[in-house]
Amino acid sequence: MQSVITFIVVLAVLIFVHELGHFLVARACRVRVLTFAIGFGPTVLSRKRGETEYAIKAIPLGGYVKMFGEEAGAPLEPAEKAVAFSHKSVWQRMAIVFAGPLFNMLTAVVIFWAVFMWGVPVLTSKVGEVQADSAAAEAGFQTGDVVQAIDGRPIAEWEQIRATVQDLGGRTLDVTVDRAGAPVTLQVTPRHTTTKNLFGEDIQVWLLGISPDGDFVTQRFGPLKAGVMGIERTYEITRLTALGIVKLIQRTIPSDTIGGPILIAQMAGEQAREGFMNVAVFVALLSVNLGILNLLPIPVLDGGHLVFLGAEAVMGRPVSVRVREVAQQAGLFVLLALMAFAFYNDIMRFFTEG
Repeated sequence: MQSVITFIVVLAVLIFVHELGHFLVARACRVRVLTFAIGFGPTVLSRKRGETEYAIKAIPLGGYVKMFGEEAGAPLEPAEKAVAFSHKSVWQRMAIVFAGPLFNMLTAVVIFWAVFMWGVPVLTSKVGEVQADSAAAEAGFQTGDVVQAIDGRPIAEWEQIRATVQDLGGRTLDVTVDRAGAPVTLQVTPRHTTTKNLFGEDIQVWLLGISPDGDFVTQRFGPLKAGVMGIERTYEITRLTALGIVKLIQRTIPSDTIGGPILIAQMAGEQAREGFMNVAVFVALLSVNLGILNLLPIPVLDGGHLVFLGAEAVMGRPVSVRVREVAQQAGLFVLLALMAFAFYNDIMRFFTEG
């Protein structure tokens, strides 16, 4: 039950933010918004304020903003043209369409900004294990050593050890450690080895042969630093997500890793049990994914609409209704096929892992 509730809340937040982007930019462009809906299907709750109906639907797997005059070619009065989506400039329409994914990205930035200010756990630079016959063992590393510097570069957390060793390559390094309160300098030459990256591909890395002790400290950052880090983290997740989609197409990543609502619900429940901070980061990750997926050039998604609008900007006239209809039907088929495949993976994963 916790997984289901968390899933619905998380999904509702992401959909609301996405549709809010479309809504606010449409209003800024003086487009009349007829409906702002969260979900699909029968209406559970609705209220009309001004020209807009705000509604919650029964099936919480999406949402939409219905704007006046979305279909070009319909006869309109001059006053109606002023508030019709189809009569706005192509750049205004592109801004309205792009606003949904953009708000998803901004949501991730804001969440990470808050998380970095609140405080994030990081591994200390304390050595937990020295692997036998490794470069570190030969250099004299011991369990309990706290790495303080590598070739004069200050070290405060475990990730800095990994990054610094990769950056300096395979040359012999002077590593300063704190051993029982006394500084000790060790000389170690990292060894070249092959390992797997996030996508299961072979990569070449330099290793010392040590693993962390598992001690964590909480790091907190000021508003400005946290904001910069929030942007950097969102960019990195965006880059990895986009790269992951490319790897799926290239079949570097197996297709059975694609998950649907069931997998998301399971993950949401797991994060909820770990605490609010984990849920917040999970929402940020999903928000980035939702933004990128909506930018895919599939006609029924925002990315497909942007393709049509981009073609209109180049040609100086809208893409024909017939072409759009055929493309949207094809896009809907592709989207439904992907959703069915994701559901299939979820079900098979449930039985195989159960």
